[in-house]
Amino acid sequence: MTAPAPLVGVDIGGTKTAAALVGPDGGVLGRRRAPTPAESGPAAVLDTAARLARELLDDAGTGGVGVGTAGTVDPATGTIRYATDSLPGWSGTRVADELGERLGRPVLVTNDVNAAALGEAWVGAGRGRTHLLLVAAGTGLGGAMVQSGRLATGARGAAGEVGHLPATGAERLRCGCGRPGHLEGIASGTGLSAAYALETGLRITGQAVAERAATGEPAARQVVDRAATALGRALAGLVAVLDPQAVLVAGGAADTLLPGARAAFTAELPAAWADVPLLAATLGADAVVVGAARLAGVAGGAPTVGDDERTRW
Repeated sequence: MTAPAPLVGVDIGGTKTAAALVGPDGGVLGRRRAPTPAESGPAAVLDTAARLARELLDDAGTGGVGVGTAGTVDPATGTIRYATDSLPGWSGTRVADELGERLGRPVLVTNDVNAAALGEAWVGAGRGRTHLLLVAAGTGLGGAMVQSGRLATGARGAAGEVGHLPATGAERLRCGCGRPGHLEGIASGTGLSAAYALETGLRITGQAVAERAATGEPAARQVVDRAATALGRALAGLVAVLDPQAVLVAGGAADTLLPGARAAFTAELPAAWADVPLLAATLGADAVVVGAARLAGVAGGAPTVGDDERTRW
């Protein structure tokens, strides 16, 4: 029996584009990376992604290509429904079709947080589980769901966007969508920065708030504690709605928020879900490219992420 060819996963973000050659066991066999030419427009962004993928495809034989990208992706067409200004003009871009034309092969596309969830479910912190909720706490707050081993995208490709849940304590903090009172407005890097500015009148980055909290500064500690509590309580409520086997937290703010979030999460969980853990994601920067490769593999008729035969696609 011929061994399955490695697949290529691509991560298109506002500042960098990464690609990886991923083996059938989820291991990364090769990497490429370049700055994203966001200000030059979608065509330049796709040209960069295609160049990185093509370099890896030369070593992959006939393997497929998957993409995790910033923005909301139409799951049926691989077209960007909505994107922020981090990728100007990205909304409406036919990523699957246009990248497929450049590479001469089919390309599967999903949102970057969706791809990260698929990667974590396959070979990361969610390995062995087929029902997961992943939350990415970085500059903003994103989320994704894996159900029965496959991504749950919803009708518009936006399922799992936990950042827009109402959150106590966020009433004076503005979400990335422009409205106050949402979870992203308090439990994200931007939220930590804004909350600290309200407390002290000083505007610093979310990372700087986390660093000050770690030294015991009272104002920063209070901001982090409120954010972590809001996140943990919200995730406990979602467990009762979505019934996952585990909840994973990824992103740059995860280490800062996870201890307090875990305490609030455990206290808030209904008894029927008391065994659902809140875990740190483990794949780091590789999560999106690994999950994007897995997307291409699953679409090609492979087993789902919960399949025990992990040496196959």
